[in-house]
Amino acid sequence: MGGGVVDRLLTVRQVAEFLGGERYVRRLIEERRIEYVRDRRRIFISEAVVEAYVAARTVPVRSTQRLRRAA
Repeated sequence: MGGGVVDRLLTVRQVAEFLGGERYVRRLIEERRIEYVRDRRRIFISEAVVEAYVAARTVPVRSTQRLRRAA
């Protein structure tokens, strides 16, 4: 999250909308697999961190040419 610009901070519930569930996000936090900000009891995750997490796990599209099966 370096740089001088502060990204928008999202709640666990907001991040869960992107990543598929609040339990999953809380597990990522518990296992320290995603960066987060703790303010007393509240937890926030930077929008940039969510974007980087998704980008790192995005599978690229194969070429448009079909692969031929060996018969």
